Amino acid sequence: MSATMTAGASPSLDVAALAQWVGRTERRSDRVTLVPIAALAATLDRDDPAPREGDAIAPLRHWLYFLPLHPRRESGPDGHALRGGFLPPVPLPRRMWAGGRIEFRRPVRVGDAIERVSTIASVDAKQGRTGPLVFVLVRHEISAAGELAIVEEHDIVYREAPRPGDPPPPKKAAPADGAWRRDIVPDDVLLFRYSALTFNSHRIHYDRRYVTEVEGYPGLIVHGPLIATLLADLGRDNVAPSVLATFSFRAVMPLFDIAPFAVCGRRDADGKSVRLWAQDDAGHLAMEATATLR
Repeated sequence: MSATMTAGASPSLDVAALAQWVGRTERRSDRVTLVPIAALAATLDRDDPAPREGDAIAPLRHWLYFLPLHPRRESGPDGHALRGGFLPPVPLPRRMWAGGRIEFRRPVRVGDAIERVSTIASVDAKQGRTGPLVFVLVRHEISAAGELAIVEEHDIVYREAPRPGDPPPPKKAAPADGAWRRDIVPDDVLLFRYSALTFNSHRIHYDRRYVTEVEGYPGLIVHGPLIATLLADLGRDNVAPSVLATFSFRAVMPLFDIAPFAVCGRRDADGKSVRLWAQDDAGHLAMEATATLR
């Protein structure tokens, strides 16, 4: 666990104060119930069989539990919880789920009592291309029926809002060798339902006036975890009966509800891993992911 400041980072960031959050833990309990699983399948237009007690849940469905139930009076202007609780009070206005790495050690089943122990593993600051950045690494350990089932590392990035005249970040072409593809139309209904299922009140996903006039984006932003879920689903649908043993993903650029996007992938030549990616309607890479198979 660490808290570091890279040379050149903004002196206004008190990294020593933020370091006090390293090692902080949070413990939460929940139970895997049927309705969120079925509701997400309906939201994603999946024809999955109705879930039953004892069924193993699909990868990333654990994100439907341990929801952030802070009172509305404790929400900030962007809809997020006010800072300074479990997560450190980073004094930068934009917070993004930048990626993560997940290890699936044993199945989590409908009906299981589950517990999540979360730990702030590190806080790091550096100077980016357009200003200071703070990276917070959160480690989650999720137990099901008393046994460790999922280990997850969650990357959160805080940054300044872009200034007028800042050049847009360079775009990267998505791979052209996909064997699988699913086209997605990210309309308001999809984004609303996913926000509701995950109790995500961040206004960039549902408040068009806020996201365009305050944050300066061209449209509603597609949730990073939603894109990651679509990628994981594409992978497992095409490698059955193999199952995902690990899944890692990294956000490259945001996707918006003003245009369709695609999730694509292929199995590697060794047959033991899968490459996955999301791309916008112009073929630019938005998220990349890898999965290993069991």
